[in-house]
Amino acid sequence: MAELRRQFELPSFDLEFLEQRRLPWETVIDGGMQWVVLHEYPLAGGYNLATASAALQVPSSYPDTQIDMVYFHPHLAPTNGKAIGGLSTHEFDGKVWQRWSRHRTTTNLWRRGYDCIETHLLLVDEWVERELRCAA
Repeated sequence: MAELRRQFELPSFDLEFLEQRRLPWETVIDGGMQWVVLHEYPLAGGYNLATASAALQVPSSYPDTQIDMVYFHPHLAPTNGKAIGGLSTHEFDGKVWQRWSRHRTTTNLWRRGYDCIETHLLLVDEWVERELRCAA
């Protein structure tokens, strides 16, 4: 893998979490938007890939405002051939990513001072696993 980019700074709690995950990660600015890209992100069994790159668009006002959705490259598909709803494509960093339109709900609002990349990735894992249950 090419040298990992660090094009913007993250809070220390995110840096500690990302280093503990031991996955290659980058901070990328593309089209004026900030992205955290985690490479070799492990996926639940039942998808066409065991790992993919997962990207999070990080607002400039983060961590006071929430991270929303997740983007995967290459595109994910359940191995049973069922479709995943709420998907679209999004181009950044020279690739076409699969955007998962998943959002926090009124029972799971962003908690300023608590929520971060780590808690958002917990949601991402839940979304990925839920899609497999729904596609069964």
